Amino acid sequence: MRGGCEDEEESVIIMPKFIVSKEFWELFPNAHFGIVLAKGIDNSGESTVAIKNLLAEANEVSEKFTEAAVFSENPAVAVWRAAYRKFKTKKGARSSIENLLKRVSKRNEVRSINPLVDIYNSISLNYGLPAGGEDLDKFVGNLHLKFATGGEDFIGIGEEAEEPCLEGELAYLDELGAVCRGWNWRDGQRTMLTSQTKNAFLIVESCVADQEENLREATKELSNLVNSCFEIQTEVFIVDILCPEVVL
Repeated sequence: MRGGCEDEEESVIIMPKFIVSKEFWELFPNAHFGIVLAKGIDNSGESTVAIKNLLAEANEVSEKFTEAAVFSENPAVAVWRAAYRKFKTKKGARSSIENLLKRVSKRNEVRSINPLVDIYNSISLNYGLPAGGEDLDKFVGNLHLKFATGGEDFIGIGEEAEEPCLEGELAYLDELGAVCRGWNWRDGQRTMLTSQTKNAFLIVESCVADQEENLREATKELSNLVNSCFEIQTEVFIVDILCPEVVL
């Protein structure tokens, strides 16, 4: 009699990946991405007083990035304006860090949303870099940063109507459509961080070489804050031209 396991095929678990396309690196060879995977968290409820204070302090600190008389000439803004001219975008699309800094410069502070969002917004404002987050469990297949073919499904946070990607637009895409359009311009509803999020994909982005050290520091602090606030141990990765993908 043969043992039952001998004829059984081994079950193979295929883990999703985050993959940055070859075409991206041809335009932005010095870009870096700090990835923090936060698993087994409880993001329900309001942010603690400590997290809210962190965000409030970051609002004030961010003023150092908007000291130039002409807003678009501030380095934290100008470097992303230049990057956005290299790919197709919707008219008026701006980087997430520009949107945050402009808001704060008009005395309209970035307010509390939920613990994870507050933490990455504080990192973004403190370091002058785009930062974001998605619900890891809502990804379908691999997550790619690449150029859209056009028409990929997308509904932005706070919107009701579909607003598909443009052909040649740089976007974070999975098998169902766009997760974030215009590189870091606009997040979608489908994968947004909510009170129900248990596993999160957090990211900090840089587009030129002289931002690398800043990005590494921001990524380390993001990880430490999440570890402390949620009492977990995050996984941390740096994605660059030499290491263009990571397992999620």
